[in-house]
Amino acid sequence: MITESKVTEIFCIADDFCKEFEIEVAKNALPSSADAPKRRRKRMMSDAEVITILICFHFNSYRNFKHYYLGCVRIHWKHLFPQTFSYNRFVEVMPRCFVAMAMFLRLACFGECTGISFVDSTCIPVIHNKRQFNMKVFKDIATKGKSTMGWYVGFKLHLLCNEKGELINFVLTRANVDDRNEDVIDTLTDKVFGKLYADKGYISQSLFGHLWDDGIHIVTGLRSNMKQRLMPFYDKMMLRKRSIIESINDMLKNVAQLVHSRHRSIHNFLMNLLAEMGAYCFFATKPGVNFDFEVPESNGQLVLWD
Repeated sequence: MITESKVTEIFCIADDFCKEFEIEVAKNALPSSADAPKRRRKRMMSDAEVITILICFHFNSYRNFKHYYLGCVRIHWKHLFPQTFSYNRFVEVMPRCFVAMAMFLRLACFGECTGISFVDSTCIPVIHNKRQFNMKVFKDIATKGKSTMGWYVGFKLHLLCNEKGELINFVLTRANVDDRNEDVIDTLTDKVFGKLYADKGYISQSLFGHLWDDGIHIVTGLRSNMKQRLMPFYDKMMLRKRSIIESINDMLKNVAQLVHSRHRSIHNFLMNLLAEMGAYCFFATKPGVNFDFEVPESNGQLVLWD
């Protein structure tokens, strides 16, 4: 259960960002014609309040957003949010904060590349396989794909993180998009350098050369039918630490409720996806890699202990 102090902390960070974001948007806005009516009436709830409520939902034990909004926000947090929309109005306003939410995650929540990065993808099923032909919300959008757990209908979330457990970037694609797709990799590794550790699903000579030209060295394991090759001891140890990205996927699914079948519109699905990653960025504990270097007196070499 999230505390009121944590809610206040998230709101303060979001409010400071939204104020600066509105100033930058006003500077780059297109000039309006003299005859066009100028209506700049402010909403009863600000973008920062909407973003805070969405992010805090994924901290709680609520599984239904309506119960959370009506029972928690409008009753228990009434002193924190004195002026709130009705539930129907809040659902209508949510998609209007998409740009502000996306920029808030990218500029205020996500971490920076440190030279050590981990990449992986996770499936997001949106409907049971037996009901895929009756799908209405994601009709002609969601596709059928296969993961290590079997076939599913939905999307695929590609994540990139550093050794501190901080998210760096993400890409949402359809379920049938390959992990080695160069367009996806280029978007993920836009501002990445150094070592990139991935699983065996990213093995590709063309992808290795493409990333090498961009200053990125992708390191993967070997399949059972591949010839053995030499690998630096450091890379072999860091490949074992690739479970950090698996732990992030697990926290997004089991704590932040990334996967469920209660989607009622595409816009709200995207907003909840951003809110889930925003909630993870504010979690008190994150998986990470602890480094401890010792210098043996015998040969003076650095030995990595984990």
